[in-house]
Amino acid sequence: MARRTLDLEAPIDLRLVLGPLLRGRGDPTLRLNAVAAARATRTPDGPATVLVEVRGNRLEAEAWGPGADRILDGLPALLGMDDDATGFDPSLHPVVARLARRLPGLRLGRTGAILEVLVPAILEQLVTGAEASFAFRTLVRRHGEPAPGPVAAAQRLRLQPSPEALAALPYYAFHPLGVEQRRAEIVRRVARDARRLEALADLRGTRAEVGAAAGTRLRAYPGIGPWTAAEVTLRALGDPDAVSVGDYHLPSLVAFALAGEPRADDARMLELLGPWRGHRARVIRLLEAGAAGPPRHGPRYSAPDRRAM
Repeated sequence: MARRTLDLEAPIDLRLVLGPLLRGRGDPTLRLNAVAAARATRTPDGPATVLVEVRGNRLEAEAWGPGADRILDGLPALLGMDDDATGFDPSLHPVVARLARRLPGLRLGRTGAILEVLVPAILEQLVTGAEASFAFRTLVRRHGEPAPGPVAAAQRLRLQPSPEALAALPYYAFHPLGVEQRRAEIVRRVARDARRLEALADLRGTRAEVGAAAGTRLRAYPGIGPWTAAEVTLRALGDPDAVSVGDYHLPSLVAFALAGEPRADDARMLELLGPWRGHRARVIRLLEAGAAGPPRHGPRYSAPDRRAM
């Protein structure tokens, strides 16, 4: 076991910072609340489990496994303690200004682990949140491994399947998860190219510059479009300008919060976010965390059982 203590110069809300990493209810890789988080991950040094707790103006962390030291070294980045909001002006809109005041503990963190973010993003393509959550949860439970350390055992934390395990899975292993052949093949393809993908975290520049460069390279992969690339650059690289173009709900959330419009498309969303170019992901996170969503119309969508197809 390894330990680290960090002094907090500003408030931090672990649920707000790490919330984007939580892939639905029952995510086996993360346990999270406002003041404590336990996370299982893979590092270049091997698997690791980290327990983080906020205690007043300090943050206490413990880690287990071969990757313990590396995960503790990366803790400030994971928790957004190096997040630079220079140039972000919340006063440009009263809703954004109010949320920025109300949620001072929201920061943009970065894991530095591309594949661990990319795989669940692929599973979320063109399906409901419940379908994606089931697919990811079941994939980890069936093909992942127990995470190291006593906290992981107590919390039943598991590691995502290794790239080698994912690449070796036949299509029929994905079918019971409700994952059709198209998404299964994308997962297998990126797993085979894991080493080159992980190198995107080593690009140099500001967070926005790295996010833009990595997003361009990700979109060069068949099956990875603007939505998936933005989901990855936000979480893995802390890209403050990532916008998930193509999201089903996001344009209407942005339009309703910023313009009172119950429905919108991507073009309208980008227009409304334009004044914050360079920090559009920061605005989106504030709206997701604290803004009221648009009214719903019509019955709730009932997803088909893709396992029966």
